[in-house]
Amino acid sequence: MNISITQLYALLSEKLDKDTAEQLTSYIEAKVDKTTHLASKEDLANAKTDMIKWFVGLFIALALMIIGLYFKG
Repeated sequence: MNISITQLYALLSEKLDKDTAEQLTSYIEAKVDKTTHLASKEDLANAKTDMIKWFVGLFIALALMIIGLYFKG
């Protein structure tokens, strides 16, 4: 559910006094920076590629360890 600052102010002003609602929405607006918390499609694609590389590398290392244990015994 997306809610804007003005909608938040309207909701809070119904329950609280208008001064407190304004201060609270100002505080929330100052603390939340919307653009730094969002991932783009490019970021997600890069993360997927990195995860695949790590999984393949770990699989190869695990396979070599199992083969090493097999030949040791």
